[in-house]
Amino acid sequence: MDDHAPPRGGLNQRGPRDLARDLGSDVFPAREIDPDEEEAGRLLFARECRFIAGAANPDALPPESLPEIAFIGRSNVGKSSLVNALTGRRTLARTSNTPGRTQQINFFDLGGRLMLVDLPGYGFASASKTAIGAWTALIRHYLRNRGSLRRACLLIDARRGLTDVDRPTLALCDEAALSYQVVLTKTDAVRPAELAATTAAVTAELARHRAAPPEIHLTSAEKRSGIAALRATLAGFAEPAPDMAPPRPAG
Repeated sequence: MDDHAPPRGGLNQRGPRDLARDLGSDVFPAREIDPDEEEAGRLLFARECRFIAGAANPDALPPESLPEIAFIGRSNVGKSSLVNALTGRRTLARTSNTPGRTQQINFFDLGGRLMLVDLPGYGFASASKTAIGAWTALIRHYLRNRGSLRRACLLIDARRGLTDVDRPTLALCDEAALSYQVVLTKTDAVRPAELAATTAAVTAELARHRAAPPEIHLTSAEKRSGIAALRATLAGFAEPAPDMAPPRPAG
């Protein structure tokens, strides 16, 4: 968990014209996605992705092997839909209209190069307070102690922006010195002006959190927008492809 964010460079000082231009991109602030990185992301996420384990308590967590990317957010933010969109599969991660259906940490091996981790949603769920408390403790344990965790993708619903239920997770990532990537979901469900306002507000708040990289991914699992750009970013944390791995020393 040693991937630290670069300096911000005053992103919260951008004006309306900057926002309008940047929101035409899949990332904010706008930048060109390197074609080689985009292709690397496409090839990685086209590989077989299989369920490895589900952990409902810390003792059930699988051994650490591959670099891990965790997806975390409030209930019904669209975590499972995003994982399915990234991997090009419809049912890899179970989706539901009932908040709180993901009740354990689910691990998915992506081509033997990267582990995708779907965490239980927070905020509210159709379960007992005891169960919700157990999930919350499990998430805290995982984020604080998982040595193979390279990046947490904090998903924020573009219709709501950052809310009080998200802020404890921001604080926890800061406390754990864990680098986390903010990803806006369901961007197709808001008008451009609303998306601009939400993005500006999130950017301003993130400026107070050093563990968050100064870039926001804008995605829609429904329209598949922003998926290629997010794949390109996450592929940078994967183990090298077999044909790219350094040769073993002679022995």
